[in-house]
Amino acid sequence: MTTSILTRALILLISLSFVTTVFAGVLPEAGPVFVLTVLVLSGLKARVILSDYLGLRAAPSFQGGFTAFLVGFLGVAALIYALPLAM
Repeated sequence: MTTSILTRALILLISLSFVTTVFAGVLPEAGPVFVLTVLVLSGLKARVILSDYLGLRAAPSFQGGFTAFLVGFLGVAALIYALPLAM
């Protein structure tokens, strides 16, 4: 794994964390929009960590499996959040 890939991943993680922090400071009462945005940002950060730091970019089948699990997990988290709102 090259240093440039890890540097790019680090910069991307810092940028996504900054966006999450700014979004939390600007719209703390946004409700479902806020929660879904934070879930998407956390999913993007997890994908960067899995792909670049754990090296799953070199193993596409494992990367696809982890991505499917991650999307499913975040989807369940969104449904659990939305369930009381639907009642």
